[in-house]
Amino acid sequence: MNKPDVTSLTKENIVDFIGDIFERRGADSYLGEQVTMSEHMLQGAELAEKSGGSDEIVAAALLHDIGHYTNEFPDDALEQGIDNHHDEAGAAVLAKFFPPIVIECVRCHVAAKRYLCATDKEYFGKLSEASVHTLGLQGGPMNEEEVAEFEKNPHLRDIVQVRYWDDQGKVPNHITPDFAYYAPMLQRVVDRYSA
Repeated sequence: MNKPDVTSLTKENIVDFIGDIFERRGADSYLGEQVTMSEHMLQGAELAEKSGGSDEIVAAALLHDIGHYTNEFPDDALEQGIDNHHDEAGAAVLAKFFPPIVIECVRCHVAAKRYLCATDKEYFGKLSEASVHTLGLQGGPMNEEEVAEFEKNPHLRDIVQVRYWDDQGKVPNHITPDFAYYAPMLQRVVDRYSA
Protein backbone atom coordinates (compact mmCIF):
# COMPACT_ATOMS: atom_id res chain seq x y z
CA MET A 1 0.00 0.00 0.00
CA ASN A 2 1.28 3.49 -0.85
CA LYS A 3 2.33 5.72 1.99
CA PRO A 4 0.22 8.89 2.41
CA ASP A 5 1.59 11.97 0.65
CA VAL A 6 2.37 14.39 3.47
CA THR A 7 4.15 16.95 1.31
CA SER A 8 1.01 18.65 -0.03
CA LEU A 9 -0.87 19.08 3.23
CA THR A 10 -2.55 22.37 4.10
CA LYS A 11 -4.90 23.52 6.83
CA GLU A 12 -7.69 23.09 4.28
CA ASN A 13 -6.97 19.41 3.53
CA ILE A 14 -5.35 17.99 6.69
CA VAL A 15 -8.68 16.75 8.08
CA ASP A 16 -9.55 15.09 4.77
CA PHE A 17 -6.07 13.53 4.75
CA ILE A 18 -6.66 12.08 8.22
CA GLY A 19 -10.14 10.94 7.22
CA ASP A 20 -8.66 9.17 4.21
CA ILE A 21 -6.27 7.33 6.51
CA PHE A 22 -9.17 6.21 8.70
CA GLU A 23 -11.05 5.13 5.58
CA ARG A 24 -8.20 3.19 3.98
CA ARG A 25 -6.33 1.86 6.98
CA GLY A 26 -8.67 2.07 9.96
CA ALA A 27 -9.66 -1.58 9.75
CA ASP A 28 -6.02 -2.66 10.18
CA SER A 29 -5.38 -4.78 13.22
CA TYR A 30 -4.06 -2.98 16.25
CA LEU A 31 -0.83 -4.71 17.27
CA GLY A 32 -2.32 -7.81 18.85
CA GLU A 33 -5.28 -6.06 20.48
CA GLN A 34 -8.88 -7.17 20.00
CA VAL A 35 -9.85 -3.93 18.22
CA THR A 36 -8.87 -2.32 14.94
CA MET A 37 -6.76 0.82 14.79
CA SER A 38 -9.76 3.02 14.04
CA GLU A 39 -11.86 1.42 16.79
CA HIS A 40 -9.05 2.10 19.23
CA MET A 41 -8.57 5.74 18.28
CA LEU A 42 -12.31 6.43 18.11
CA GLN A 43 -12.76 4.88 21.55
CA GLY A 44 -10.08 7.22 22.88
CA ALA A 45 -11.90 10.21 21.40
CA GLU A 46 -15.22 9.07 22.83
CA LEU A 47 -13.69 8.66 26.29
CA ALA A 48 -12.19 12.15 26.07
CA GLU A 49 -15.46 13.67 24.90
CA LYS A 50 -17.54 11.93 27.58
CA SER A 51 -15.07 13.20 30.19
CA GLY A 52 -15.75 16.76 29.10
CA GLY A 53 -12.43 17.22 27.35
CA SER A 54 -11.84 20.29 25.22
CA ASP A 55 -11.81 19.97 21.44
CA GLU A 56 -8.01 19.91 21.63
CA ILE A 57 -7.95 17.03 24.11
CA VAL A 58 -10.54 15.05 22.13
CA ALA A 59 -8.42 15.65 19.02
CA ALA A 60 -5.32 14.41 20.86
CA ALA A 61 -7.10 11.26 22.02
CA LEU A 62 -8.40 10.64 18.50
CA LEU A 63 -5.07 11.20 16.78
CA HIS A 64 -2.59 9.77 19.30
CA ASP A 65 -1.79 6.71 17.15
CA ILE A 66 -2.01 8.33 13.71
CA GLY A 67 1.76 7.93 13.36
CA HIS A 68 1.32 4.22 12.75
CA TYR A 69 0.24 5.30 9.26
CA THR A 70 2.63 8.14 8.53
CA ASN A 71 6.08 6.67 8.98
CA GLU A 72 8.34 4.63 6.77
CA PHE A 73 8.60 1.51 8.93
CA PRO A 74 6.97 -1.69 7.71
CA ASP A 75 3.42 -2.36 8.87
CA ASP A 76 4.62 -5.34 10.93
CA ALA A 77 7.57 -3.49 12.52
CA LEU A 78 6.53 -4.22 16.09
CA GLU A 79 6.08 -7.91 15.34
CA GLN A 80 9.66 -7.82 14.01
CA GLY A 81 10.88 -6.32 17.28
CA ILE A 82 11.30 -2.81 15.84
CA ASP A 83 9.93 0.25 17.63
CA ASN A 84 8.30 2.19 14.80
CA HIS A 85 8.41 5.50 16.71
CA HIS A 86 4.82 6.22 15.73
CA ASP A 87 4.59 8.82 18.48
CA GLU A 88 7.27 11.02 16.90
CA ALA A 89 6.05 10.34 13.35
CA GLY A 90 2.47 11.33 14.16
CA ALA A 91 3.53 14.48 15.98
CA ALA A 92 5.76 15.51 13.09
CA VAL A 93 2.97 15.25 10.52
CA LEU A 94 0.44 17.09 12.71
CA ALA A 95 2.75 19.79 14.11
CA LYS A 96 2.09 22.34 11.38
CA PHE A 97 -1.69 22.18 11.86
CA PHE A 98 -2.50 21.46 15.51
CA PRO A 99 -1.66 23.35 18.72
CA PRO A 100 1.16 22.25 21.04
CA ILE A 101 -1.17 20.51 23.50
CA VAL A 102 -2.34 18.11 20.76
CA ILE A 103 1.18 17.59 19.46
CA GLU A 104 2.63 16.92 22.91
CA CYS A 105 -0.12 14.40 23.74
CA VAL A 106 0.60 12.57 20.48
CA ARG A 107 4.39 12.83 20.78
CA CYS A 108 4.48 11.78 24.44
CA HIS A 109 1.82 9.07 24.75
CA VAL A 110 4.45 6.31 24.55
CA ALA A 111 6.69 8.13 27.02
CA ALA A 112 3.65 8.50 29.29
CA LYS A 113 3.34 4.71 29.45
CA ARG A 114 7.00 4.46 30.44
CA TYR A 115 6.47 7.28 32.97
CA LEU A 116 3.42 5.67 34.57
CA CYS A 117 5.19 2.31 34.80
CA ALA A 118 7.91 4.08 36.77
CA THR A 119 5.67 6.19 39.01
CA ASP A 120 2.47 4.18 39.56
CA LYS A 121 2.94 0.73 41.09
CA GLU A 122 -0.50 -0.45 39.92
CA TYR A 123 -0.30 0.83 36.35
CA PHE A 124 1.82 -1.95 34.84
CA GLY A 125 -0.71 -4.56 35.98
CA LYS A 126 -3.42 -2.82 33.96
CA LEU A 127 -1.56 -2.98 30.64
CA SER A 128 -2.73 -5.37 27.94
CA GLU A 129 -0.39 -8.15 26.86
CA ALA A 130 0.38 -6.30 23.62
CA SER A 131 1.13 -3.08 25.52
CA VAL A 132 3.51 -4.93 27.83
CA HIS A 133 5.30 -6.30 24.77
CA THR A 134 5.69 -2.87 23.18
CA LEU A 135 6.85 -1.38 26.50
CA GLY A 136 9.97 -3.49 26.22
CA LEU A 137 10.61 -2.23 22.67
CA GLN A 138 10.03 1.36 23.79
CA GLY A 139 12.65 1.36 26.53
CA GLY A 140 10.80 -0.03 29.56
CA PRO A 141 9.92 2.06 32.62
CA MET A 142 11.67 5.42 32.87
CA ASN A 143 14.62 5.87 35.20
CA GLU A 144 14.68 8.66 37.78
CA GLU A 145 16.35 11.15 35.45
CA GLU A 146 13.85 10.47 32.68
CA VAL A 147 10.96 10.87 35.12
CA ALA A 148 12.29 14.22 36.34
CA GLU A 149 12.72 15.46 32.76
CA PHE A 150 9.27 14.23 31.68
CA GLU A 151 7.62 15.98 34.61
CA LYS A 152 8.88 19.33 33.25
CA ASN A 153 6.47 19.09 30.31
CA PRO A 154 3.82 21.80 30.78
CA HIS A 155 1.19 19.46 29.30
CA LEU A 156 1.99 16.55 31.65
CA ARG A 157 -1.50 16.21 33.13
CA ASP A 158 -3.17 16.08 29.70
CA ILE A 159 -0.53 13.74 28.28
CA VAL A 160 -1.09 11.29 31.13
CA GLN A 161 -4.87 11.52 30.73
CA VAL A 162 -4.64 10.77 27.00
CA ARG A 163 -2.45 7.78 27.94
CA TYR A 164 -5.15 6.46 30.27
CA TRP A 165 -7.73 6.75 27.49
CA ASP A 166 -5.27 5.03 25.16
CA ASP A 167 -5.15 2.09 27.57
CA GLN A 168 -8.94 2.02 28.02
CA GLY A 169 -9.79 2.27 24.31
CA LYS A 170 -9.44 -1.40 23.55
CA VAL A 171 -12.97 -2.74 24.09
CA PRO A 172 -14.04 -5.26 21.43
CA ASN A 173 -17.36 -4.60 19.66
CA HIS A 174 -17.84 -1.20 21.31
CA ILE A 175 -19.77 1.16 19.04
CA THR A 176 -18.51 4.74 18.85
CA PRO A 177 -19.25 7.72 16.65
CA ASP A 178 -17.34 7.44 13.35
CA PHE A 179 -14.58 9.68 12.04
CA ALA A 180 -17.08 11.91 10.20
CA TYR A 181 -18.60 12.83 13.56
CA TYR A 182 -15.23 14.16 14.77
CA ALA A 183 -14.12 15.79 11.50
CA PRO A 184 -15.82 19.18 12.13
CA MET A 185 -14.25 19.33 15.59
CA LEU A 186 -10.80 18.61 14.12
CA GLN A 187 -11.30 21.37 11.57
CA ARG A 188 -12.27 23.81 14.35
CA VAL A 189 -9.05 22.98 16.18
CA VAL A 190 -6.99 23.45 13.01
CA ASP A 191 -8.75 26.71 12.15
CA ARG A 192 -8.28 28.15 15.65
CA TYR A 193 -4.60 27.24 15.64
CA SER A 194 -3.98 28.77 12.23
CA ALA A 195 -5.89 31.98 13.01
